[in-house]
Amino acid sequence: MKLVENEPRYYEFIRRLRDDKEVKKGFIQQEDITEKQHQKFMMKYASHYYICIENNIPIGFVGVIDDDIRVATHPDHQAQGVGTFMISELIKRFPMATAKVKIENEASLRIFEKCGFKKKYYILEKE
Repeated sequence: MKLVENEPRYYEFIRRLRDDKEVKKGFIQQEDITEKQHQKFMMKYASHYYICIENNIPIGFVGVIDDDIRVATHPDHQAQGVGTFMISELIKRFPMATAKVKIENEASLRIFEKCGFKKKYYILEKE
C-alpha cells in the first residue's frame, strides 16, 4: 500500500466511496453528494486529500480539513489494516489533526485508538 496525493482522476472515486451505502453510515453527514457539489468541493479541498493505492488501484482516501480527519476504505478492503495505514501516514504530515467519530462507529473508534488517539470529548446534540 502507498498513500499518494489526490488528483483529478481520483475525484470520482472519492465521491462514489463517500456515497457508498455502507461507507456513508460511518460519516456524520448522511446526504448523497452530487457530482456538481463534489467538483465544487474538490476545487477548494482536493489538496487536503490523499488516496491509498494497492496494486495500482485506489482502495481508500484520507484527508484533513481544519484539522479534522476524514477517512474511508472501500468495503472490499475493510478490516485489512487500510484505515490504520492511512491514518498513521496522515498524522505524520498533520500531527495536530483530530477526529470526530460517531459513537456507534466502533470500527473507526478502534482504528483511531490503535493509531494513538484518545477519547477526549463528547458532543451532545438534540435530535
